[in-house]
Amino acid sequence: MSEPFLSVNNLTIHYRHGTQSFPAVRNVNITLQSGQTLGLVGESGCGKSTLALALMGLLPEREGLITEGQILYEGRDLTQNDHEHWRTLRGKTFAMVFQDPFSSLNPVFKIDFQLAECLPPDEKGKKQARMNELLDLVQLKDPERILNSYPHQLSGGQRQRVLISMALAQNPKLLIADEPTTALDVTVQDEIVKLLKSLQSEFHMAMVFITHNIGLVKDLSDLLAVMYAGEIVEVGKTSDVLKNPKHPYTQGLLRSLPDIKPHQGPLPVLEGQPPEPKAIPTGCAFHPRCEKRMDQCKVNDPAERLVEGRTVRCHLYP
Repeated sequence: MSEPFLSVNNLTIHYRHGTQSFPAVRNVNITLQSGQTLGLVGESGCGKSTLALALMGLLPEREGLITEGQILYEGRDLTQNDHEHWRTLRGKTFAMVFQDPFSSLNPVFKIDFQLAECLPPDEKGKKQARMNELLDLVQLKDPERILNSYPHQLSGGQRQRVLISMALAQNPKLLIADEPTTALDVTVQDEIVKLLKSLQSEFHMAMVFITHNIGLVKDLSDLLAVMYAGEIVEVGKTSDVLKNPKHPYTQGLLRSLPDIKPHQGPLPVLEGQPPEPKAIPTGCAFHPRCEKRMDQCKVNDPAERLVEGRTVRCHLYP
């Protein structure tokens, strides 16, 4: 197999708060080939967005710190980049769609100004044609009206499509979509997911799709990584993970998905809450909520194990 397009090796990220430091991402390992889509799922606060910011070199200065591990892009360790080298990668090589389009767009500038700012210098002379092309890519009709509008004059779905067009302006090789459907209704969510899938296939770019809704990634991602308390607890082919989940946390997430079939009795839920990064329990971080916990789960943090072609962090598997 060829060298991975992107490889995250044993990545650990700490946040500083005053004189204290606590882990937000712990020992994460991910491998992504060119053209693949990775779905990254987990409850709020598990470290998904922190990992995305690290992949973009956007961790907050003096607060977010990579303390261990590597982010390898085509064999080069990006954790050693300075600000200037990151600037050459963002937009052209890596691009990101943030979860709240309203706060991501500047409210005092029209869309044409903001979209034009994303174009490479050699396309500034033909910016009108290029902006129309980008809006057509994301299936936005009436480009003249869209470009002449302020963000508040557009619907949530239109604003999200504008953000996607901005991310595609320089034909990136990797697109990171950080919960891009959170603020949208169900119908528009489905439209955005189908749009991203179509664009990913058309441009053959790698994509990381981050969501807390495991149902959204079923038809979108090739690989599925499940994150809990800063760790990847299970990762493998999406179809394998969804059909036969191995980690008790993944099993709990799938049981809690709503079903259209008639149901009697209380709906299944995943009891308890994920821990705060400042108070991660010893041993396996999931053990206080796990129905299958054993004595060693309270003491020893499980290492990654290869189980039926996927990686799982759980003491259930030798």
